[in-house]
Amino acid sequence: MGSAFVVPLFIAIFVIILIVKGFKIVKQAETIIIERLGRYNRSLVSGINIIWPFIDQPRPINWRYTTVAPNGQKVVISKMTNTIDLRETIYDFPRQNVITKDNVTIEIDAMIYFQVTDPAKSVYEVANLPDAIEKLTQTTLRNVIGELDFDECLVSRDTINGKLREILDSASDKWGVKVNRVELQDITPPRDIKEAMEKQMRAERDRRASILQAEGDKRSAILQAEGQRESEVNKAEGEKQAAILRAEGDAIARLKIAEAESQAIATIREILKDKEALAVNYLLAVRYIEALKIIAGGQDNKMIYMPYEASNLLGSLGGIKELFGVKIPGQQ
Repeated sequence: MGSAFVVPLFIAIFVIILIVKGFKIVKQAETIIIERLGRYNRSLVSGINIIWPFIDQPRPINWRYTTVAPNGQKVVISKMTNTIDLRETIYDFPRQNVITKDNVTIEIDAMIYFQVTDPAKSVYEVANLPDAIEKLTQTTLRNVIGELDFDECLVSRDTINGKLREILDSASDKWGVKVNRVELQDITPPRDIKEAMEKQMRAERDRRASILQAEGDKRSAILQAEGQRESEVNKAEGEKQAAILRAEGDAIARLKIAEAESQAIATIREILKDKEALAVNYLLAVRYIEALKIIAGGQDNKMIYMPYEASNLLGSLGGIKELFGVKIPGQQ
């Protein structure tokens, strides 16, 4: 009885193992290469797939992963796996030394974006796909940089990226790989070249600063000259207008005075009628007295002399006496 149950038990266990081994679950955007008796059979799609256990076997491949260590540094891990990632993959290669056309050794940190389009080719056309892509990128990068001068390498990153992508995409097509982008993360020149570049950059900045300072001084001098010229013009124009206004004012004042004197003379003539000589003497006496007040009122005058023409003044005063009938002391 015991042996009768052992055989069915072994058969049941064997069937369960076959079922477990025969079912393969593939994740989205991944695939597995199946070989039947050592020969390529098919590539599994995402979802549940059924294979023949012990007859169909997944083909292991070498794949590379990039992780970040606890100290913050990037660590590249290579291991054997049964699945192939069909998503776009990023390979960050270590720095490498390249020589430019003008014999300057620089360090370049490159990064490549590629995607597996034909899993069978990526397994059977190349032994180690990650290493092949890395070596191809490094050699292509040396060839491209070797055709450019150092200055061109610093300012032509887009051109370098475009050339690398084109060459790598063409070379890796038979591996079932599509190279989408190539990026140069950093270009590090030697220390002496870097110091020379810093000096050159500092000298260029100083030159630009000197030019800007000179242009500023020139502009400032021009503006000052223009401002001074406009100020002088405005000042001269103002003085001109002031002189014109003063002349006009003096002319109007003289006209007013002449009109007033004319009216005064006319009034006196009208009052005196036939005594025009007395009117003239009266006006002369008034003017003479005013002039004497001005002469005597000066601060610097120490002595006052009676002019020779004082007799005319006395005659004028005599005429005034006759006019108003006033008796002047000292006269009969």
